[in-house]
Amino acid sequence: MNAMQNRLMTLNISQWDPEIDPQQTNQLASALEDGKVLYLPQLAFRLNSDEERFLSPSWSNGRAKNISFESKNGQLKGAHGNEEELKALGAMISRYRSRAVGLIQSLLPHYSKTLQVARTSFRPFEVAGRPSSRKKDDTRLHVDAFPSRPNHGERILRVFCNINPDDLPRRWRVGQDFTTVAQRFLPGISRPFPGSAAILQALGITKSRRSEYDHLMLHLHDAMKADNDYQIHSPQLAVDFPPGSVWICFSDQTPHAAMSGQFLLEQTLHLPVSGLYDPSRSPLKVLEQLCGRALI
Repeated sequence: MNAMQNRLMTLNISQWDPEIDPQQTNQLASALEDGKVLYLPQLAFRLNSDEERFLSPSWSNGRAKNISFESKNGQLKGAHGNEEELKALGAMISRYRSRAVGLIQSLLPHYSKTLQVARTSFRPFEVAGRPSSRKKDDTRLHVDAFPSRPNHGERILRVFCNINPDDLPRRWRVGQDFTTVAQRFLPGISRPFPGSAAILQALGITKSRRSEYDHLMLHLHDAMKADNDYQIHSPQLAVDFPPGSVWICFSDQTPHAAMSGQFLLEQTLHLPVSGLYDPSRSPLKVLEQLCGRALI
């Protein structure tokens, strides 16, 4: 269990724009790029009195499990309400986006050069008990990979914040390091069928050409979720993230499962492998080393 406890790095930070010295920055980058979770138990995102009304699933339009704010066009998706209400809800989510991006830029300034701000989400529904297929069941340990969105090794960095008003935690499981997981599941994954990537793109199933890296990551995601022995018996750490806390991880590298919890804000950031402090520890480089060939 001691080894799994090290999968979590706790930071005594209570400001969204902390001053971090270069030595600490290097330590944070090393932990994060090793697939660990950075945990900030004293960093709260406080809602104003008007925003507290949004802590209800009734603001969802019922067609999506999350309400999302698109950084490129400022569009709010998945929400229900009148113009004034949606504007206020969007402003709350946008304010969290600014806080989360600023936090990463303060903690890991090297990322700022190539950091791409992606979707911000508000998750108003309870995780536990939500109907889902096995592949979409996020209560099962997995690393993130998406069938329609190939990313050719680009990193997926996420900043989570529990804003539950009833003092209920967000319960997670955190799994082993990525290399260990890849060594377990990679032998069972076949190489993509020649020409399949072009066909998937031509049919509109993928938004761009799927690389062999994307193929492996998608099948790794599915194999992890399908393996009951891995889900139950593999070394893992159960963590309760209380309201008023933030946690950060590379979700394409850190095996994770959200077991329960309601009312969460999440910011997704994308980063090229070249933008890391140590590119050699990225999933792309790990998989290329294990396979003995280039994957993009």
